Amino acid sequence: MTENRKKVVIIDYQLGNLYSVKQACDTVGMNVIVSSNKEDILTAEALILPGVGAFIEAMHNLEKLGLIDAIKSKVYSGTPLFGICLGLQLLFTKSEEFGSGNGLDLISGIIKKFPEKINDRKVKVPHITWNQVCKYDISWEETPLRDLKDNEFMYFIHSYYVQPSNDSCVLTNTNYDGIEFCSSVIQNNIFATQFHPEKSADKGISIYKNWALINKLL
Repeated sequence: MTENRKKVVIIDYQLGNLYSVKQACDTVGMNVIVSSNKEDILTAEALILPGVGAFIEAMHNLEKLGLIDAIKSKVYSGTPLFGICLGLQLLFTKSEEFGSGNGLDLISGIIKKFPEKINDRKVKVPHITWNQVCKYDISWEETPLRDLKDNEFMYFIHSYYVQPSNDSCVLTNTNYDGIEFCSSVIQNNIFATQFHPEKSADKGISIYKNWALINKLL
């Protein structure tokens, strides 16, 4: 770890699980601040987009705070971004939540709600549990998941899931009550998880550490 650690900004758009995310970042030694200030985002050397709540409200808050263009320009310029839970979903094109709402469209795809029934069998929604994350086509060796074993348990809490247009970004899948969904993605400088690493014990914290190491933030 060096004295000249790069500045990491946790984006505060009034719907985030900010304390637990910041605590995880502090634990691994990142130089992190929580901010809703556009200038902080534009000068950040890495971004974390957390979130718990409604997709449309989140996009409304990001727009109201004037952060949408700032986030997109940073990602397009190569700044590392780590999305968590709702923060993963916001990266996609649109959501089916309450009709239809547009996302940041940094990754092509849609957000779908878990069905309430499958073949007349009731599905418990939201999905709140420890569940397994399973390897897809991408090796974990060069990703923040490199310290995890295949089928490692992570903590989930969500009612909607992402459906990428192209499977090339899918890092892990998870099976919930017979429904297989994408539980993490990696695309260029974007890494994002549907599960909460900060609530997933030591293995979850290792994801933060590896993301920081891969992106030379420590």
